[in-house]
Amino acid sequence: MSKLERNIDGLDKITEGNGPGPRLMGANWPIGMNIYNPKGEKLGNIKEIMLDVDNGSVAYAVLSFGGFLGIADKLFAVPWNALTLKLETLDKRFILDAEKERLESAPGFDKDNWPDMADQSWIDQIHSYYEARHYINNRSD
Repeated sequence: MSKLERNIDGLDKITEGNGPGPRLMGANWPIGMNIYNPKGEKLGNIKEIMLDVDNGSVAYAVLSFGGFLGIADKLFAVPWNALTLKLETLDKRFILDAEKERLESAPGFDKDNWPDMADQSWIDQIHSYYEARHYINNRSD
């Protein structure tokens, strides 16, 4: 039987599992987590997690990048499967395989003007930009 654990970081996890990380985690845990590229450069942090309720999937992490003290930040919806959670580092972190310059030119939006994330052309553009398969296409059922 699996056991649910909550640690001081707010991470809910099932302690038994075969994967490299937790099988389940609370949605509030990644909010505020920093995102880095493989070179160790900080790209921004997670402001929001977008859930696809109909499909029971995490769709996107909304990443904040640029600006100063939260002012003039540009937001980016990054496909969840484009992120890798690294637990073996001293400070648990998410990795996005993107150069800072590439992220600066990524399709983004203003915090007061969010795109229609259910629009198929927007979905195709975002997944193509990050070279990520749509999360529904990753399901095995």
